[in-house]
Amino acid sequence: MLTTLRARLVASRDSLEAAALFLVRLSAGIVFAMSGWGKLHNLPAIIDFFTELGIPYPSLQAPFVSGLELVGGLLLIAGLFARLISLPLIGTMVVAMVTAKASEVEAWHDVLGFIEWHYLAFFAVVALMGPGKLSLDHLLTKKLLEKRAPVAPVGAALTT
Repeated sequence: MLTTLRARLVASRDSLEAAALFLVRLSAGIVFAMSGWGKLHNLPAIIDFFTELGIPYPSLQAPFVSGLELVGGLLLIAGLFARLISLPLIGTMVVAMVTAKASEVEAWHDVLGFIEWHYLAFFAVVALMGPGKLSLDHLLTKKLLEKRAPVAPVGAALTT
């Protein structure tokens, strides 16, 4: 029975991986798109918050981070440029932990309880594994590779 279950899991590995990556992208993408949208519509308060945290150039950083969250979240949902957009989103999570969460760290493992850490891990998974088969990146790559694949002339293999 366990052998049969294992065989089925192995056989459906690609589908399970695609579903897992989609759920990671969708979950983080929705949260970040909504967060960015909210921040863009409340920039004065976000600028003040960034100023309190000691983030340099808060009047530039606040709209930049807000826009990054909105656009990055939407790109993650679609799975478009997902690896690329994951990198600056990882950066925002590092900055959030170093600035907004620093006072809550008493031991190194406290960081593992931060939601920012979990988002960082989600973004790292997407950056390292890609967005999966349920993404525009996969669809575009597949289409581009189909166009570039050279087609051998009929009978070419017979002449060698």
